[in-house]
Amino acid sequence: MSTPALVELAQEFYRDELQDHATYTALAGNERNPQLRETLARIAGMELKHSRFWRRLLESRGIEAPSYTPGALRLRLVRFFQRFLNSAFLVSILELGESSAFAKYLDCLHTAKLDDRERSELRAIVLDEIEHEITFRDQSRRLGLGNVRDYVLGMNDGLVEILGAVTGLSAVYAGNPLIVGVSGLVVGVAGAMSMGIGAYVSVRSQRQVNEGLRERMEILFDVAPQRAVDEYQDKLAESGVPDATAHEIARRVGANRDAIARLLLPETTENELRSGLFTGFAYLAGVAFPVVPYFFAASAFHALAFSVLLAGLALAASAAVVSVLSGISLKHKVLEMIVAGFSAAGIAYLFGWVMRSLTGIEL
Repeated sequence: MSTPALVELAQEFYRDELQDHATYTALAGNERNPQLRETLARIAGMELKHSRFWRRLLESRGIEAPSYTPGALRLRLVRFFQRFLNSAFLVSILELGESSAFAKYLDCLHTAKLDDRERSELRAIVLDEIEHEITFRDQSRRLGLGNVRDYVLGMNDGLVEILGAVTGLSAVYAGNPLIVGVSGLVVGVAGAMSMGIGAYVSVRSQRQVNEGLRERMEILFDVAPQRAVDEYQDKLAESGVPDATAHEIARRVGANRDAIARLLLPETTENELRSGLFTGFAYLAGVAFPVVPYFFAASAFHALAFSVLLAGLALAASAAVVSVLSGISLKHKVLEMIVAGFSAAGIAYLFGWVMRSLTGIEL
């Protein structure tokens, strides 16, 4: 990695760490649970410490750290949602839109020109970020964030897929919006059942696989405990963690048999029935946006305009909230979701028009 590239990344990391520091400080200031407040304040301190590392790195290369003021809108939204959501749950939602910080830092550790002291400090920061992610991953699992994931994925699937379906059918049944609406609803219900059953089978299968692996792990601990520690170190190395860092992490947790078991094989806490129901109903919620106009409009083309409008507003609203909370570019996130959804709809409409032309359907 060249020096200019390192400087650019360091400036980005510096701003990100200050933003995270402000976010965790705001959460800690409003948190009533003493234990969680202490955890949030500790992580806020970690993020501030990390920002100072990046500032020193920039200054050592003759570059002044960029000025940065945390976004007031982001902090107000964080405080607002904290009134209704558990803080650990909220943090986990915020991180859904972000790539793992330690993955970025690992790439920098591998490729940047750093001196021994900087490399040692950055390695410690990677360990901090891993601890940070594990802390809130466990919190989110206990609080049921998996259900939120199922809901978001299911709703997006329902919205985009059924928007494509009714758009294509509108080209075929231009004069009969009721047929389009009923057809879209039938497809939506079938899709919801398929998604729900798929989620149920997936979670149940994963639980069964984990149970079999856990039995193997118990035998391994009884026969050769060091082998289990070595296996965990290998897993870390395979994921991209440097050998020295992987060895240090494995050494720290190696004496704790339960910790090794959880890290190598996280317990499946999701309930397969609940996951299936969440996914299915979420899909149906997404179906409503593009389908409802067809039950009230005079023609399929009029309904299509309202269907696209409602779907676009739903996609834009969800993208706006995610981008503001997660620090992602609002413009890019909204465009990403709108373009993806409307591209599918456009292709479906073209296909429907082609099929109408080939078959001669006139309704």
